[in-house]
Amino acid sequence: MPDTNYCEKLKGPARAYCEGEGIDPPGTGSGGGGGITDGASDHVKDLAAALIRTLEGLLAPKKAWAPETSDNWVYQQFLWLGQHLAIAILICVIVVCALNAWQGAPRLKQLGASTGWTLAAVAGMASVPGVVMLLNQAVSSAFTTAFDSDQSTLLKAISKDLEKGADANPVGILVIVSALVVALAFAALVFMTRQLGILAFVLMAPLVLASLARGGDTSAVRAWAIRLLGLMFAPFALLLVSPFVEMVKGSLVMDAVLLVAADALMLRMIFHGIPYFGPKIAGAARSFVESRTTNPLARAVVRAGSPDFYEQENNPRMPRTVDTPGRAAHQDRGVLYAAYGIKQKQRSARLTTESAIEKTQREAPRNQQLIEARRAARAAAAQTTTPGPRTPGPTRGPGPAVRTQAPAAPAPGPAPVRPPNP
Repeated sequence: MPDTNYCEKLKGPARAYCEGEGIDPPGTGSGGGGGITDGASDHVKDLAAALIRTLEGLLAPKKAWAPETSDNWVYQQFLWLGQHLAIAILICVIVVCALNAWQGAPRLKQLGASTGWTLAAVAGMASVPGVVMLLNQAVSSAFTTAFDSDQSTLLKAISKDLEKGADANPVGILVIVSALVVALAFAALVFMTRQLGILAFVLMAPLVLASLARGGDTSAVRAWAIRLLGLMFAPFALLLVSPFVEMVKGSLVMDAVLLVAADALMLRMIFHGIPYFGPKIAGAARSFVESRTTNPLARAVVRAGSPDFYEQENNPRMPRTVDTPGRAAHQDRGVLYAAYGIKQKQRSARLTTESAIEKTQREAPRNQQLIEARRAARAAAAQTTTPGPRTPGPTRGPGPAVRTQAPAAPAPGPAPVRPPNP
């Protein structure tokens, strides 16, 4: 009878244990190892290290999606439009100055300023992609250097605590990996938002710079530059939690808490820093988290990063409101139109339909309480004013009835004398 191989129906490590290929069973590893527990811990540590490297790469990428040179085909279309727009504005200024030449020095001064700013705008249009590329490389290098040289930064502290932390056990490592997965999701959100924002602002640069041809109105250029710089330096929000790293040194759980706090801070910067689509992306992230978890801590974090916002309204009794994405985009567009000399119709301060519905739903519990309180107050007032049952008076014995006389009416005076009719 041939030997029966009882290990054929087993698969994976169990078959290797059965066939005795020199693999120790779980929990009996030689050399002081912890068996499958230490193996799982090593794999989780490798995963955490890989996530940290990915997180650093996402927060400060070396290459942006924006065009690097002005000869890029996509950027050339906007460059052509911006240059021709600036020349058209300069021609209009020359015509207006020629028609009003009788004003003398003011018109000559306006003509000279418009000519100089037009040349500066055309030169700046071609240099925007290169400047943005150099600035992105500088920010990426500074961010990488800060994390490589300073051991007190958050990600470096997490890497160190994975090896020597006080709670560096399998459970603690699993907790920190879970937090890192959440942080990686938020980091991807920051990366996507930054890259799309930088691309949009770079492509819009020729149109914004063309407004300088009117004679030096830099309001639109300043607003554009502030938005762009805010996008470029957004990753440094993670460095704001560095002072707290030394306080919780050696604890993976507290490192995870600081990491989640940094994610909420970055999400808040997206919400307030990018008026065009930042609030929409932050709101989508909040809805995604709230629809898939009931954990109050996770809900509090996403609500802190992406708060509720309503239309701006002129009502002093209401709490302070913030601008919606539509109103913020309208305001920025108004700045650009004003730089071109175009008067834009002011947006009404009344609530939109969506914001009015949200406001009604928000105030529904308070309104219901007020209605019930008024009803209770009316009912209490009605009970106090209603007369009670009449009590019978004392009975009178037989005898003459006392007749009371009514007060006499006053004697009529003399009739008024009417004047004769004319």
